[in-house]
Amino acid sequence: MDSPIPLRQVPQTNIFRKGDVFVLFGELFGRGYANGLVNEARKAGMEIVGITVGRRDENNALRPLNEEELAEAAANLGGRIINLPLMAGFDLDAPPGEPTPTEMLGKLTLKTWTEDKLDWAHIEKCREVGVKRFKHTVAEVMQRLDAMIPDGCNAFFAHTMAGGIPKAKVFLAIANRIYKGRGDRFMSSQVLLDSDLGKLILMNFDEVSANTFGHLIEGSAAIRARLEASGGQVRYSAYGYHGTEILIEGRYQWQTYTNYTQGYAKMRLERIAQAAWAEGVKATVYNCPEIRTNSSDIFVGVELPLISLLHALRKENGGAWAESQWQACDELLQDGVSIESIVDKIDMFNTSEVMTSYRNFAAWPMPNSQALAEIMIGASDEIVSLHKDRKALITDHLSSLVLEATGPLMFHECSAPAGPVLWLNHDVIAKQLNTMHA
Repeated sequence: MDSPIPLRQVPQTNIFRKGDVFVLFGELFGRGYANGLVNEARKAGMEIVGITVGRRDENNALRPLNEEELAEAAANLGGRIINLPLMAGFDLDAPPGEPTPTEMLGKLTLKTWTEDKLDWAHIEKCREVGVKRFKHTVAEVMQRLDAMIPDGCNAFFAHTMAGGIPKAKVFLAIANRIYKGRGDRFMSSQVLLDSDLGKLILMNFDEVSANTFGHLIEGSAAIRARLEASGGQVRYSAYGYHGTEILIEGRYQWQTYTNYTQGYAKMRLERIAQAAWAEGVKATVYNCPEIRTNSSDIFVGVELPLISLLHALRKENGGAWAESQWQACDELLQDGVSIESIVDKIDMFNTSEVMTSYRNFAAWPMPNSQALAEIMIGASDEIVSLHKDRKALITDHLSSLVLEATGPLMFHECSAPAGPVLWLNHDVIAKQLNTMHA
């Protein structure tokens, strides 16, 4: 892809109604983008069906949810759960009696991991076991789902699977240095990607974040054909990340968090949507803005572009409500610190020579650097320290606004999607929020 394809206007179309079915392809955990879509489906009166990724027993064997877990998951979703464990990735899979990739990683040490080599023939066998397991369970899920979606209905499949970092002790220490380290604690992300450990992580990211979207589209083909033949329509959405346009020096410019290791899998996700679209399937990846979530908190500095959303709220005619958001952010800061001073810091950060050098869409995702870590992690740490409460941050408040906006944007755009890959930048986020709160 040569350049971002932005959604510029707030979509108004809605084909979904009471009795249609919304399928969450992924489990709903805590704060995250999926909540916004589920809320829109609920507003539309749709039947909500979810799945589970399952849980691991004491021997790491995958199992369905028990009665208590199932009740909690159903209550959290506000719908029915198909209780078949759809855990993605292959890090804990292996042929019977053979070591899993995670067990293989247990032999790596902090002193030797950059040179340690993995048995790729064995890893490929593990990957095949994991993919076969996943696709087999997808087929079982679709068999049950088929009976839950009447002829003539519209169906919305929302893919939410992401991640794939193996639970290896050695990686926790490495990740802290790559994503949080400055000065002597800094580590180059390229060193990780060049290692066998990094190559394995990228493979697992592909299987979790990207290939599962393809398995969903392929696995639901019979349901899609039946619904379309009986007058219904079927849509697919997925959450991407590929940088975001924010206001820099008065105009919307693309920028990104670096190093976003999952970026390679997110581009693969885009290609899967493009291939499906070429076959007539309405599948769209929405590249969403940076926010704070349970999973993104490892990436120190990923939240900084959020602060520029305050500029966009004003630019897109937010009026009194936009001013109230500036005030709400101001009240989270220590006495003597103003939100205007924080926004000024971010403006200087975004126009710095270091950050400008990373606004290279064609080279994405670029490796990190010592200079980048110093300015980005430093800015993040400084801004956090200026709050009254480290557990109540400006970026938490702004993240909730982005989540509030992306739900209706994706839901309504999916009724008549413009293409297979779309960017939800700060302009359309602000327009949506200002429309909702006018």
